Amino acid sequence: MSLTQFVPTPDFDEYSTRFEEHYAMSRRDDGVILIKAHTRGGPIQLSVENHRSVGQMFRTVGADPKNEIMIFGGSGDEFMMDSDPEGFRLEEEDMAYWSYEYAWKDGRINSYALIFDMEIPTIGILNGPGFHTELCLFCDITLAAEGATIFDLHYDIGSVPGDGIHSCFQELLGVKRAAYALYTGEAITAEKALDYGMVNEVVPRDELEVRAFAIADHIMKQHRVTRRVTSQIVRRPWKRRLVDDLDGGFGMQMMAHMQKGTSVHGKSFISDIVSYVRKGRKNNFDK
Repeated sequence: MSLTQFVPTPDFDEYSTRFEEHYAMSRRDDGVILIKAHTRGGPIQLSVENHRSVGQMFRTVGADPKNEIMIFGGSGDEFMMDSDPEGFRLEEEDMAYWSYEYAWKDGRINSYALIFDMEIPTIGILNGPGFHTELCLFCDITLAAEGATIFDLHYDIGSVPGDGIHSCFQELLGVKRAAYALYTGEAITAEKALDYGMVNEVVPRDELEVRAFAIADHIMKQHRVTRRVTSQIVRRPWKRRLVDDLDGGFGMQMMAHMQKGTSVHGKSFISDIVSYVRKGRKNNFDK
């Protein structure tokens, strides 16, 4: 008998309740867990609070040995097209503190937790248009709804695109396409994303979860160790990319962010710009 005990691993009933304000979670008996990010039951509205929850959630789910495959996506018809109207008050009141806590620490942890702290296969389901879609694109397999649109607006809102989406775009799009998308805020449709190799399949929105579970069923046919080790093989390019790019990108974004001295993620900075996606324009500067 060992002199010490195992430290308890996370319990699904406990953490699914703890995270319920930000994520609706359900898990099948075989360990396939479905996680749908939301704000009050609808599409995600970006805030300092839900931004922090991302890495906390991924680390917790990754630490539960009863989870075997993670399916992750958003809620409603959009992934993330708005900011919480009061979601960046903390940053505006004390930028020096939150530029580190929110923009540097939490942001880096969010990406690292998904790539490094998950020992299981992951399936992203992009349910609609939105920013910060790297959370779905970083997954091993990504399905997109027919009406989904991928874009990054950091440059258009006066920020440096260095907080993870740049790594995602450069890895998936290549140097030239990524540069164009980051400078122009290009609205990449689901069909173009499939052609570019950013997503694996485009399906009707109401079939996203069904298709994701079908793929999960196929993956589950192999031995647990085979599944888990394979996930680490297919994730190695992302690990290399993040180690090489992410900290430096965040550092450059934060430096520019502090020079401006104003919040760049609040609703007033984003609402007018994201409207071009809803209007179907290719770029924000195309009228």
